[in-house]
Amino acid sequence: GSCRHRCCPGRNNACWASGARRARCYCDSYCQRTGDCCQDYPTSCRRAAVGCAVGPWGPWSGCSSPCGVGSRARSRQVTVPPRHGGDPCPDLKQRRGCLGQHPTCGTAQ
Repeated sequence: GSCRHRCCPGRNNACWASGARRARCYCDSYCQRTGDCCQDYPTSCRRAAVGCAVGPWGPWSGCSSPCGVGSRARSRQVTVPPRHGGDPCPDLKQRRGCLGQHPTCGTAQ
């Protein structure tokens, strides 16, 4: 079967061609996961693939606990979403431990 002029993004069961022995082969980007792509899928369709792009990391948040063990977080945004089977996005959030040391910590109230 041939994907020529028939490439579909995502999962699309209507995006297929007749393959060997009357079996269906697919031309949607999901066929890469299921392993049932038409033989020419890589050359016909992968050229249109766009990988995810992300922006820079934002600043770390303050510690979630003013006194003692807490966590900080930061995030970044997707600038170009993946399309047509392109590389997926990396992590958009990070978290790490911290120790809150507010000046009032340890004083009796």
